[in-house]
Amino acid sequence: MTIRVTFRPDKLQPPVIQSPLPRETAQILIPVNEPVGIGKVRKNNPSSLEKDKDKDKVAEILDELEAFIGLVTVKRLIRELQAYVEIQKRRTREKLIAEPLVLHMIFRGNPGTGKTTVARLVGRLFKEMGVLQKGHVIECERADLVGEYIGHTAQKTREQLKKALGGVLFIDEAYSLARGGEKDFGKEAIDALVKAMEDNKDNLVLILAGYRQEMEFFLQSNPGLRSRFPIHIDFPDYTLDELLAIGKSMLKSRQYELSPEGSDTLRFHLLSLINTHPYAGNARLVRNLVEKTVRKQAVRLFQKPSSSREELIQILPVDITLEDL
Repeated sequence: MTIRVTFRPDKLQPPVIQSPLPRETAQILIPVNEPVGIGKVRKNNPSSLEKDKDKDKVAEILDELEAFIGLVTVKRLIRELQAYVEIQKRRTREKLIAEPLVLHMIFRGNPGTGKTTVARLVGRLFKEMGVLQKGHVIECERADLVGEYIGHTAQKTREQLKKALGGVLFIDEAYSLARGGEKDFGKEAIDALVKAMEDNKDNLVLILAGYRQEMEFFLQSNPGLRSRFPIHIDFPDYTLDELLAIGKSMLKSRQYELSPEGSDTLRFHLLSLINTHPYAGNARLVRNLVEKTVRKQAVRLFQKPSSSREELIQILPVDITLEDL
């Protein structure tokens, strides 16, 4: 390496010493993992620490699922899906033939039986398992997909699909897309969804939800729909004991507690709802009853100049009513 020394005219100033800049070092290219999608596995093997973290997160999500009241068949099917996805990934790593991961689903059940809640959990689960990049859930219905003129529907549907890429597109009351007959724009939305399922099969899960009978009619409206949704999950109505447990859990989360007499009164009213309301066996109706009960207790206590901690917590039979529910 040549070093140049330059002496200045003024001898009091030190000479200038120049040395050539070092050659640019070659850039070190760090391989980046390919996006993980359905049917893909990570190119670079993750460290054991990363694997342990993923397993812990998956275990947490499954524990959350198990904490749900009821939904026994739903829990079993979700665990089957988890096992199926994991085994296909293992087979891929061992250079064995792996089944394609087609994970589009149909959720059938009455309102308030947990369909939306489980869809959100599925998105998070698939994200932690490396099936989806983001795992977020875009929730929409007919009005978000169907336009008012020719061409508008395809545009609106594509917008929702774009938002859902990397996660789950959850369409509630999906059967309404096929209700309007041949000239209805809902057919256009169905066609756009079917195309997107093929074009984005590695990074999108589509979940269609609705009543059992209506969803069966919907699947018959398009010959290619049923085969594209291999996973059908039925959400049963909650039993009386499950509804009571849900009500107590909701109250507990708000730091309220039923008195023994209040518990008997709540059970009596829930039984009455099951016998009279067409969709009584669901958590949404229980939530409405709990919120009304809390308001009634507040009105009762407000009439007193002060309240003890026990009074603020306890729910009495007089607080529980079905009026205006």
